[in-house]
Amino acid sequence: MSDRFQARIDPISDELLDQMRGRSWHEHPACPAPAALALITMNHWGLDGRPHPGELVVASAAAEQVVTIFEALFAAEFPIARMVRIDAFDGDDDTSMAANNCSGFNFRVIAGTDRLSNHALGWAIDINPVQNPWLPSGGQVQPTAGQAYLDRGNVRPGMIVRPGPVTDAFDAAGWEWGGDWDPVKDYHHFSGKPRRATSAQ
Repeated sequence: MSDRFQARIDPISDELLDQMRGRSWHEHPACPAPAALALITMNHWGLDGRPHPGELVVASAAAEQVVTIFEALFAAEFPIARMVRIDAFDGDDDTSMAANNCSGFNFRVIAGTDRLSNHALGWAIDINPVQNPWLPSGGQVQPTAGQAYLDRGNVRPGMIVRPGPVTDAFDAAGWEWGGDWDPVKDYHHFSGKPRRATSAQ
């Protein structure tokens, strides 16, 4: 695997759609059409200090932004534990988080609600959920392994903090960080502003 950043944006092929169907993608009127999504294949630094291949599915209109963001993270040598499509976890967000996976598109609602998440539109990305847990109300920590990273002042590899390379890169693209929310914190979550894809994208 190259130690230089490499990325490719591809449309969702019929073969890939078959792998996504019933997992991250569903036959539902609100689910984005395959043509509105894109597969990004890119390398990233791992927690082991070595480059690894990764895949993210995002909205096609967001794909170039996402590549720019992750190029900045690669240049900063920010480590990402794992980056596989959430289809490997049958579209189950809890399982993906527990596996410390970086994920993008997943047609699902916001946990505990009936409202669609920005993940359902391909305009949200989660990075290193263990090092950057979600803290919903009631003192919960998800995933549970994130308990070890509740002290946000003790910055360790893979943690997202402000200021820092991850928040800087997403800020530059105009994306929102769940770590800025109050009172609920979602330190691994970033969301952009959904818009229609153009013919150029």
